[in-house]
Amino acid sequence: MAIRKEKISSNDFFQVKRWMNTEPLCICSTQTVGEAAKIMEQAGIAVMPVVGENDQLIGLLSFRMILSNFLQDSIGSSLIEDVPVYLYDSVRSTDQMTDILQMQVECLPVVDPDNKIVGIITPKEMLDFYTKSMSTFQKKRNAIEILSSILESAYEGIAVVDEFGILIEFNEAYSRFTGISREEAIGRHVTEVIDNTNLHATVKTAIPERSVIQNIQGQDMVVHRIPIWEGKRVVGAIGMLIFEGVTEIYKIYENLQMNYRNKKQEGSPYSKKIKNNDAESSQVLGTSKEISEVKHIARRAAKTAATVLITGESGTGKEVFARNIHHLSSSRGPFVSVNCGAIPEALFESELFGYEEGAFTGAKKGGKQGKFELAEKGTIFLDEIGEMPLTMQTKLLRVLQEKEAERVGGVTKYKINARIIAATNKDLEEMISNKTFREDLFYRLNIINIHVPPLRERSQDIPILLSYYLKEVCNKYHIPMKSFNPEAVSALMSYPWKGNIRELINTIEQIVTLVDSQEIHLVHLPNSIKKMQWNQAEKVINVKSVSLLEKAKNVAEQVEKESIIKALTRAGGNKTKAAELLGIHRTTLYQKLKKHDID
Repeated sequence: MAIRKEKISSNDFFQVKRWMNTEPLCICSTQTVGEAAKIMEQAGIAVMPVVGENDQLIGLLSFRMILSNFLQDSIGSSLIEDVPVYLYDSVRSTDQMTDILQMQVECLPVVDPDNKIVGIITPKEMLDFYTKSMSTFQKKRNAIEILSSILESAYEGIAVVDEFGILIEFNEAYSRFTGISREEAIGRHVTEVIDNTNLHATVKTAIPERSVIQNIQGQDMVVHRIPIWEGKRVVGAIGMLIFEGVTEIYKIYENLQMNYRNKKQEGSPYSKKIKNNDAESSQVLGTSKEISEVKHIARRAAKTAATVLITGESGTGKEVFARNIHHLSSSRGPFVSVNCGAIPEALFESELFGYEEGAFTGAKKGGKQGKFELAEKGTIFLDEIGEMPLTMQTKLLRVLQEKEAERVGGVTKYKINARIIAATNKDLEEMISNKTFREDLFYRLNIINIHVPPLRERSQDIPILLSYYLKEVCNKYHIPMKSFNPEAVSALMSYPWKGNIRELINTIEQIVTLVDSQEIHLVHLPNSIKKMQWNQAEKVINVKSVSLLEKAKNVAEQVEKESIIKALTRAGGNKTKAAELLGIHRTTLYQKLKKHDID
C-alpha cells in the first residue's frame, strides 16, 4: 500500500531513504522455518521480510507464525513458502517519515518500483528519526508542533525525562498502556508514573540500554533507554516502549530448541561445548557506523562457505566475529578454535590432522582425531595464523586446495568438510615481503577479508560495551550493580585503548573489584585515564588563555593606532604637535608610525 502524501516539507530530512536500514535481514521463501527462527533469534527481531527468487517482497514472517509452525513440525523443516505470511504495508524511499509514524506496524519494508526490497523501517529507525528531529528542530519556531505530532502519532510508547528524572514528554501510546494521562504524567518524577523504570538512572550513568526487559504493570516489555547529550553533559533521556509479551515467545522457542538439541546431540562429547558457546559468546556489541559495516560483511560471509580472514589489533574481538559468522551460518557442526601461536612446532601437524596408533613414541592407543576432523560440518578457527610455521603453511595450503588431509602415520586420506576462518593481528603482506608467510596461502585464506577496527576508532560504542561488561563483571563477582557517572564515561570514551576491548574489560574488572562506591566517578578510574583527561582539560584551558591574551593584545594595538591617527588629524599632520597631544616623545611616535604602517 503506497501511503498518501501530505503537504509537508519535501526536504530530504523527512524522507524514508535518509532513515531506513539499507541492509535489512530478509529470508528467501525457499528456506526453512528453522533457518528463519535461527536468524531471528540471533538478530533479536520479531518480524522479518520474505522475498522471492527475484528478491521481490512477498510478505512478512513473524515469530508467532514460526511458533505456530513449530507446534506441528518441531524441527522447523517446513519451507517458508508453505507457511502463510501476513499482508503488509510497504513504503517508497521518497515517502515521509511523519506519515509512517501514523501507521501502527512493527516493521515496514521499503520497496522500489519493481517491488524489490531496498530497505526497512523498524522502531529503531523511528526512534532515531524522533531523536534527530528533536535535536534539529529544537531552535525552530515549528519544533513544538512537529515533535508533538511525532509523539502522538507514534505507535510505540515514548517518554522523555530531563536531567532530574522529571517527565517532560509522555505520548498517547504510553498513556493508553499505563492508564495515566499525559497531563497527569508530565511534571512528575518518572518513577511515580512508570513501573520498574530505569530512565532516571540513564541520565546519571549516560549509558544507553537497548532491547532490555522491563516489567510494567505485570507484563514484560522490551524498552530502549537513550541518553540525550548536550556537548559533554547529559541533559535528559528518552525511553521507548517497543512491544509486549516477548518473554513468553522466547521461552516457548527456547524450550523447543532445547528439546530438539538434546535429542540430536545426546551422547556427543561436544554437546556441552556447543551450548556454552551459544549466541552470547558470538554477540558483536556496538552500533557505530564503523562496527555496523563490519557486521554487515560478517552477515554476508555467513551465507557462504568461503574462507574468511579476520584482521585487526589484539583485543578487538576477532574470535567473537568468527563465532558470530559460525552461528549465523547454516552450519550444524561444532566451532573448533586453534591458537596457532600456542602449539609447539613439533606437534602442529598431529594437532591439526590427527595421528594413527603407533605413529610416534607416546602416541595414544587407537590414535587421535585432529582439529579438522573434530570440526566436521562445522567451523575451524585458526587464530594467530601469522604464527604458523612455514612447513605447516605448506601443508595447510595443500589441504585448502585438495579438501582432504592425512593423519600422521596414516596411509589413507580423509575428506575435509569444515569451514575455515583465520585471524591475525600481524601484517601478513609485510610478512610475505619478509618471506615469513606464503603468498599463495595468503590468497587462499583471504577470500573474504574482515578488518575489525580498533576501539579508539569507534568510541561511540564504548557506552554500550561499558553497560554490557559492567553487568557481566558484577554478576561474576556477586557484587551489587554499579554505574558510571557521565564524567567517567566521557573520560573512558576519550582514552585510546591500545589493548582494545580486552583492555576495557580488564579495566572494568579492576574498577568493580577495587571501588566500594556504587557510582564510579573520574577519580576512581586508573591513573593513566585520569592523567590523559586532566592533560586534555589543561590544554583546553591553555588554548583559551592564549586566545584571550591574543585578543586583548589585538584590541590594544587597534586602539593605539586609532589614537595616533586622531592626534595627527587634530595636529594637521604636524608630528611634533601630535606627540605632545599623545604625551609621548617624537622619536617614540615615529617608531609607532612605522609599527602601525601609518603614512
